[in-house]
Amino acid sequence: MRRREPVTVLVYYPEAREAKAYAALVSTRGARLHVVTCATPAEAAAAVADADVLYAWKFPADLYARAPRLRWLQAMGAGVDWALVPTLADDVVVTRVPGIFGPWMREYVLGWCLAITQRTETYRAAQRERRWREDVLPERLAGKTMAIVGLGDIGRAIAEGARALGLRVIGVNRSGRAVRGVERVHALPRLERALRDADFVVVVLPLTETTRGLVGSRVLAAMKRTAWLFNIGRGAVVDEAALLTALRERRLAGAVLDVFASEPLPSEHPLWTLDNVVVTPHISGPSTPAELAPVFNANLARWLAGRPLRHVVDRARGY
Repeated sequence: MRRREPVTVLVYYPEAREAKAYAALVSTRGARLHVVTCATPAEAAAAVADADVLYAWKFPADLYARAPRLRWLQAMGAGVDWALVPTLADDVVVTRVPGIFGPWMREYVLGWCLAITQRTETYRAAQRERRWREDVLPERLAGKTMAIVGLGDIGRAIAEGARALGLRVIGVNRSGRAVRGVERVHALPRLERALRDADFVVVVLPLTETTRGLVGSRVLAAMKRTAWLFNIGRGAVVDEAALLTALRERRLAGAVLDVFASEPLPSEHPLWTLDNVVVTPHISGPSTPAELAPVFNANLARWLAGRPLRHVVDRARGY
């Protein structure tokens, strides 16, 4: 059954220019849509009561209770932990955006891997000092082992790129089920065993009750002292206190961190000061209006026609 029109689509992004860019690309042929753009909680509070569809990033959780007409929430991203809150009614369908972020995050991970093996930081520092550092040589990336913890569409995209550069790729997922192109897949309970031989450990897990704090002191202790940890999934998957201790004591070579338990990372946080840590501001898989619009608009056409939505989140699993 087709939906009665007009349909109100509330577009929410906590920055006005970006919010308008997302809203400008909302379109479905022949449909009568009322698109409302909001960038602040106050604006959202004034408009949410009339929303049938919410297209949003980090919508204020306390406002779901004011949305009696809301039936579908499209998250502007792969992660949906911010949306799966008790205030969101059980009959609201939540969808995510797959297939967009893998290529971005693949380049992020492999770019930093190459920066590490090519000793980029060392040579740039030497250049600033006008020193000829022929005593330091690069390493080959090919032949090293990458363990990818989380083998969804993003993890598989990273694995594909890693193999192309000659890395041995092993992986970890919930079941231990084989994944094409990954040499060996371990089930999540065998995480420590999976990481013992890895030169690079890439964590790209969603945040759920099962994964919160998963990478703690025991898991970090299972890694080689020469290994690098990448966290590009959700900050709270890694126990930051345990990671800080391991990094300070040089029980890990270093960490490349794009996500944190608290964002933005507070200026007084000690992670900023460690010379074996790379801090980036949650940009490994950026959401861009032009890339997300086709996914949302295709699903919007299905929703208006009364057809099942694609990319539906299993709210029990959290992804």
